[in-house]
Amino acid sequence: MDVQLGQSNGDGASAAGEPFRLSRLPTLSRSVHDREAHRRDDPGWLAEAWTRARVLVLTPELTVPVTDTEGGVRLQFRGSDGVTGETARYFLGEFGGEPYFAAAAGRDLRADQWAGLREVGADLDDLGAGLLTAAVGLAQWHATHLRCPRCGTPTDIVRGGWTRHCPQDDSEHWPRVDPAVIMLVHDGGDRCVLGRQASWPEGRYSILAGFVEPGESAEAAVAREVAEEVGLAITDIQYVSSQPWPFPSSLMVGFVARATGDLTLQVDGQELSDARWFSRDEINRRDGLRALPPPVSIANRIVTDWLAG
Repeated sequence: MDVQLGQSNGDGASAAGEPFRLSRLPTLSRSVHDREAHRRDDPGWLAEAWTRARVLVLTPELTVPVTDTEGGVRLQFRGSDGVTGETARYFLGEFGGEPYFAAAAGRDLRADQWAGLREVGADLDDLGAGLLTAAVGLAQWHATHLRCPRCGTPTDIVRGGWTRHCPQDDSEHWPRVDPAVIMLVHDGGDRCVLGRQASWPEGRYSILAGFVEPGESAEAAVAREVAEEVGLAITDIQYVSSQPWPFPSSLMVGFVARATGDLTLQVDGQELSDARWFSRDEINRRDGLRALPPPVSIANRIVTDWLAG
């Protein structure tokens, strides 16, 4: 597969010498807390920090307590002595001299409301967005990796929640991250490709995406996925930004690329149920579509910035 990199010279992405840049970080890429990774190997420090921690309760449904304020949605933290029914705790890091933990626990009635990362991620401040994204990612991994992949023995949570240890063969296992590419494909002018999966709400469209396969670069994955999903050849593949997407464990790596050759779309009918070229005007007028990706997604940031030129 011929993968051509470089800056786009069409109006669809950027002018020559002016690479496409996002106007601001993707929603879930915002993070201001210090992860303090060196503290994970200090059980004494972690135990003391727990006594004065600000704790985010995370239910099995991955919802957390939140409250509405004049400044927007805020996470509700509590002291460690207020956490009941705890089954696991994860050290998230420090901010402003205060340690932050997430605790897997049952839902109680003291929260104003409960919400998930998809619902409130775009409305949180930078501290809340970073903490909740990390907490959800850890909780998802722990929930599905309870046993040693080598011998099947139940493993123990160690290092502040960032490692699982097998007592049988002494192996250690760490949270996994699955790289996926997400790309806006344009025609070098005023149109881009949007597609939809059959399971999505009626009328919702987004840019193309897919997982990086073993032995494959991110740029090669962009070209392969575009060819597989809509039958286009592309060039001028340009990295834009990345965003964690802990549903369950992806890192979305964003790109823009220009279609070349025959621009006729050939929808695969498996990953996508429909795809079409949309002009900026059609998207702005919502002509033929009802909704773009939600603000919590990096796709929303890439599309809205492309619309703004």
